[in-house]
Amino acid sequence: MNTPNRPFAYLCLALSMSLVGSYVALSKPLAAVLPVFLLAWMRFGIGGVAMLHWLKKPADEPPLTPQTRRLLFLESFLGNFLFTICMIYGVSLTDAVSAGVTMAAIPAAVALMGWAFLRERVAPRTWLAVVCAVAGIALFSLSKPEHSAHAGQAVAAKNPQNLAWLGQLLLVGAVVCEAAYTVIGKKLTGSLGPKRITALINLWGFVLTTPFGLYLALGFDFGAVGWGTWALLLFYALAACMWTVWLWMTGLKAVPAAQGGVFSVLLPVSAALVGVLVLGESLSGMQLFAFAIALASVLMATLPSRAALRVGRGDHPDRS
Repeated sequence: MNTPNRPFAYLCLALSMSLVGSYVALSKPLAAVLPVFLLAWMRFGIGGVAMLHWLKKPADEPPLTPQTRRLLFLESFLGNFLFTICMIYGVSLTDAVSAGVTMAAIPAAVALMGWAFLRERVAPRTWLAVVCAVAGIALFSLSKPEHSAHAGQAVAAKNPQNLAWLGQLLLVGAVVCEAAYTVIGKKLTGSLGPKRITALINLWGFVLTTPFGLYLALGFDFGAVGWGTWALLLFYALAACMWTVWLWMTGLKAVPAAQGGVFSVLLPVSAALVGVLVLGESLSGMQLFAFAIALASVLMATLPSRAALRVGRGDHPDRS
């Protein structure tokens, strides 16, 4: 696959994170009916069936090297399997506010890991965009009135042994896993096409969750699940395993990891919008302000620099 142009790559990244936010908001009914790891196993299974034709190696693609195989495993293990464990149990030992504030560090973690492992040069304006992204997500998490009012009571009720420190540590682990997912994905796009990456990491996800999924499936009453839940599961599986990953890998093919990480701000934005438009929730003035900061970070990360504009006009890039 040819490298997409920057505007199309930005669009793919934005659509990917917006779709993630949408299915995260709409997956609440699924989590209420299906155990988490059974849900994950079924998700990977449905996605795998849909992507069977993506597993075939294209004629112009080089054979998988041992390093590429390791990266594919790590991409799925860290970004799918371990992230899920850290996130679910981290939230269970802390609260949604702590999770939101901690996860706000993802853009910064991506930029740092891209600089350290990919030797990417992060422009000052990209760092500023990262700061705005972190501030916007953290402010949004802190401004949720229903969470702020009851966070202390909720943690005390569900965590009587006071293991909040462990929950926070797990949430930091989730941040590292998610940042590694972006950085490893960027590395993989150098040798594999987005469709092939998507199918292969989904296959690993299915393998990793199969023991847990089979164990939970043996004692689960599938007959009690309604048709509406099955339809929502189908959408969730295709969106989570297929569409969002393909869009993300397509965008990363042309965009540095640090810039790609900034687009994670669109996840809480789209989740909140779905909550307002579909689930009847409301937004406070502070949340709208947080969204403005978050969207400003995307603009800062994607608007062309003055040097690029000069080159586009045919001027010399060093001309003042």
